[in-house]
Amino acid sequence: MIQHIVMFKFLEEAQGKTKAENLQEAKARMLALKDQIPQIQQMEVYLGTEGSAPSNYDYILVSQFRSMEELEQYQNHPAHVAFGAFVKELREPDGRACIDYQL
Repeated sequence: MIQHIVMFKFLEEAQGKTKAENLQEAKARMLALKDQIPQIQQMEVYLGTEGSAPSNYDYILVSQFRSMEELEQYQNHPAHVAFGAFVKELREPDGRACIDYQL
C-alpha cells in the first residue's frame, strides 16, 4: 500500500474568496474525487487550525493506493488534473509539499 500525503499553503485571498472559503471548497472538491477515481483506497483531508503558526501548511491530504501504478493513474485522471489546476490558483507559488511512501 502506498501512502500519499500532500500539503498546501493557501493565499490569504484568491479568486475573490478568503483563505477560509477556498480551503472549504478545496476540501469538498478533493473529497468528491473519491467517488470519481476508483484507485483511491482511502482519503482524508484536514485543514489547519486557525491561529496556527504562519509557517504551517493550511491543507493536508492523506490518501492510500494499492501501488505506485494506481497512484499514477489517480494523478493523471482528468478529475484530479482539474483539481490540481483549481488549487494552483489558490495556493502560494511554492506552497506545496508531497511525500509518497510504502506502508
